Amino acid sequence: MARGKLRIYLGAAPGVGKTYAMLSEAHRRVERGTDCVVGFVEHHNRPRTEVMLHGLEQVPRRAIDYRDTVFTEMDVDAVLERRPAVALVDELAHTNVPGSRNAKRWQDVEELLQAGIDVVSTVNIQHLESLGDVVESITGVKQRETVPDEVVRRADQIELVDMSPQALRRRMAHGNIYKPDRIDASLSNYFRPGNLTALRELALLWVADRVDEYLQQYRGEHNISTTWQARERIVVGLTGGPEGRTLIRRASRMAAKGSGGEILAVYIARSDGLTSASPKELTAQRTLVEDLGGTFHHVIGDDIPSALLAFARGVNATQIVLGSSRRKAWQYIYGPGVGATVARESGPDLDVHIVTHDEVAKGRGLPIARGARLGRARIIWGWLTGVGGPVLLTLLLTSMTNGPGLANDVLLFLFMTVAAALLGGLLPALASAAVGSLLLNYWFTPPTHTLTVQDPRNFVAIVIFFAVAVAVASVVDLAARRTHQAARLRAESEILSFLAGSVLRGETTLDALLDRVRETFAMESVALLERRSDVDPWTCAGSVGPAPVSRPEDADVDMPVGDHMALALSGRVLPAEDRRVLGAFAAQAAVVLDRQRLVGEAEEARRLAEGNRIRTALLAAVSHDLRTPLAAIKAAVTSLRSDDVSWSEADEAELLEGIENGADRLDHLVGNLLDMSRLQTGTVTPLIREIDLDEVVPMALGGVPEGSVDLDIPETLPMVAVDPGLLERAVANIVENAVKYSPDGERVTVAASALGARVELRVADRGPGVPDEGKERIFEPFQRYGDAPRGAGVGLGLAVARGFVESMGGTLDAEDTPGGGMTMVLTLKAVSGYVPTGTDLPAQAVS
Repeated sequence: MARGKLRIYLGAAPGVGKTYAMLSEAHRRVERGTDCVVGFVEHHNRPRTEVMLHGLEQVPRRAIDYRDTVFTEMDVDAVLERRPAVALVDELAHTNVPGSRNAKRWQDVEELLQAGIDVVSTVNIQHLESLGDVVESITGVKQRETVPDEVVRRADQIELVDMSPQALRRRMAHGNIYKPDRIDASLSNYFRPGNLTALRELALLWVADRVDEYLQQYRGEHNISTTWQARERIVVGLTGGPEGRTLIRRASRMAAKGSGGEILAVYIARSDGLTSASPKELTAQRTLVEDLGGTFHHVIGDDIPSALLAFARGVNATQIVLGSSRRKAWQYIYGPGVGATVARESGPDLDVHIVTHDEVAKGRGLPIARGARLGRARIIWGWLTGVGGPVLLTLLLTSMTNGPGLANDVLLFLFMTVAAALLGGLLPALASAAVGSLLLNYWFTPPTHTLTVQDPRNFVAIVIFFAVAVAVASVVDLAARRTHQAARLRAESEILSFLAGSVLRGETTLDALLDRVRETFAMESVALLERRSDVDPWTCAGSVGPAPVSRPEDADVDMPVGDHMALALSGRVLPAEDRRVLGAFAAQAAVVLDRQRLVGEAEEARRLAEGNRIRTALLAAVSHDLRTPLAAIKAAVTSLRSDDVSWSEADEAELLEGIENGADRLDHLVGNLLDMSRLQTGTVTPLIREIDLDEVVPMALGGVPEGSVDLDIPETLPMVAVDPGLLERAVANIVENAVKYSPDGERVTVAASALGARVELRVADRGPGVPDEGKERIFEPFQRYGDAPRGAGVGLGLAVARGFVESMGGTLDAEDTPGGGMTMVLTLKAVSGYVPTGTDLPAQAVS
């Protein structure tokens, strides 16, 4: 019996329309005559979804008694007995009630598929098992119902049901997803725009990865090695020259013309490490690529065309963008160039674009190599020319009836020696001179076919030929070496200039610098080690790469920096000529480390300066804000003690009330000042214990007028680990601030909810609100937004509240209240081990 086919509608969040899309597909199949039944569909009291069930045959559900409650689940036996062609099974990740045939609904679906029944199902991205921790970190909700990724991957069809966060929130606000009494909580918690955007991105990326998997699987099954242009991937070949930016921008415009185009910039360095590429220019090009949404890759390879094509085919690229050669016309004697070679060998599956630029034919730097100054190919050609060239020339000349004469023969052999020197350097030229001398003596100097020279003048000619050949070869080789040395020094100077400039500008972190060392010298790992004295152990100040060494003695290359610092590299042994540049890197690494530590010290100095500013503001507050209530108290007391005026009982009561209000105001101001002083000096030590919010929050409302706050603290909330005293002070400050700025007649809402391992307390007012740029500034000490406060205060309430909350491991942030106003969101840690049991959280609902 053939296995049934599985089709899954995948959504980013509840309410995007997965069940609706599944039922619409069922109606289309029924209209085509397909035997389609509803195995299990939950409409969640959504009217439009419920209407879609009309006209579809529904298999009766199975009733299960569990803990004195009757639940209904899909009756697998009934569906198998009915044997439809297609069964609709909603909520693939659902956990069945104990006593069901299987523990999970996806196991029920597996039975139907094994029986040859096609199944159409739904699932949300947050229910995939591999994404559980990611979704929890985004939403704060741990998903208890999950489905293995492999179950979804095996689906014959996966269709993404997509909806923008704004549209989904509008559906929520219109009551199309949850009941009206759950809308506000849902919009404020799980259905925040940021949460929905992140979940949508997860869903899109997961589906895109599955599409790539299906494509690669199909190509593998059918032995397809050519590139399929299903998605434009454009590889940009960079040389480190100034034309790179033009190529990157051109590739970006090409990618923008298609949907989902991707840019991959690749720089191929030779395995010998240093090249003539400008590090500064490569850094600028890397930044440009990343700004345009592409990626930068650093590849090692001696054969640049082959390495570039291998990289392009490895990433399934569709196009390669290269720049027109910067070589001058005469430099083409060394070969056709990278662009022409790549275009010739790319085949029909890769399009190669040669882009013109301002640097065309202006010349390019020669490659910097180590050991042998010339490339392997040139050395081979030099030996072939130096040894084989004279032999071929001899065959040619001896085949001629009347040769050009001994003088011309000597010049021709001398030309071969010069050519060997130009191609392969000194040794091939010396070999050419020796072979040429022997051939001249044997074949062209009378008596021929012997090594004897009869005419002394001929002997002098051969000797002069050999001397001139050696001299010319030496001069040519020396010139080539000087040229390569100059190019190498230029590359080194560019590296050193870039290092010095970047460090002085503060643009390089220690890790970035060490990573630059690793790439420059083609190492596996790099570590900067230091120790306090000669007897102390080494410690790692920074490292990049796998398995960095912990001692300089264990490294393949170590470069001392002073007496107690060293740069340790692992991967290969460097030649002595590279240690000069490595020494510069090591010195700069020490400078960067010192600069980072100075930055830390500067931050500490800034904190001290901030403390001084706080103390200055504190003195100003003492001189002004504290004197105001003192003046009122003193005036009232002086009036009561005056013998000149006879006060009535009502007047005395009013004066005493003024004294009491002034004392309360003074106590509040002094309390905030002392609290801020404790926070600034770091002397706040929370005494953490487990407590319920409903024990603390009501006590914090004693300082606000009665009837000004609506309190909603569910009894099902988990306990929180806090310092009750600090939490009470923080909540009191937040609520008093909200009441102060709320319009007359508008109540402040204080509501709490649980989100995974966190508990949120939201204090919402309907006041004027605060623009986004001012939301962080209101938490700074002595800041009153707009400098037009209502009532008294020195601008410390919210600063103290945030300080107390953060000292307990929580957060305090400001958000806009839907409909106008500002909401303070206080987030606290729930007691570990708590598992939410309530059903009032939309984050735990399924669709």
